[in-house]
Amino acid sequence: MIRTVLTYGTFDLLHAGHLNLLQRARGLGDRLAVGISTNEFNASKGKKTIIGFEDRLEIVRSIRYVDEVFPESCWDQKVEDVRRFNASIFVMGDDWEGKFDFLQEVCEVVYLPRTPGVSSTYLRAKVSANERKI
Repeated sequence: MIRTVLTYGTFDLLHAGHLNLLQRARGLGDRLAVGISTNEFNASKGKKTIIGFEDRLEIVRSIRYVDEVFPESCWDQKVEDVRRFNASIFVMGDDWEGKFDFLQEVCEVVYLPRTPGVSSTYLRAKVSANERKI
């Protein structure tokens, strides 16, 4: 039986932490499906991306650990996506610990440790600080 792993993210300013998460998630199963947050969904969360949705979709699609990408357009689609992809495991970074425990009714939920010292928030702040110096 094929074990499908499901995860989600914005994947803006792709960095080593994103790659580590995707590699570790893929290592938990045979197939990895990744939901990419749309620009509209990010806006509803108060997030503005630097890289547009279509480009983020293509970037993540090109990563060798990823078998399929799809749009994430709302919080409520997760149970439906688990069923649609027949996912055995749902994975998120441990900064989301406990937030998706409700999915344990339909699949295993795993929170993976974040990569220390790197995040898109940190990169945005660093770029912003450098722009002010110019």
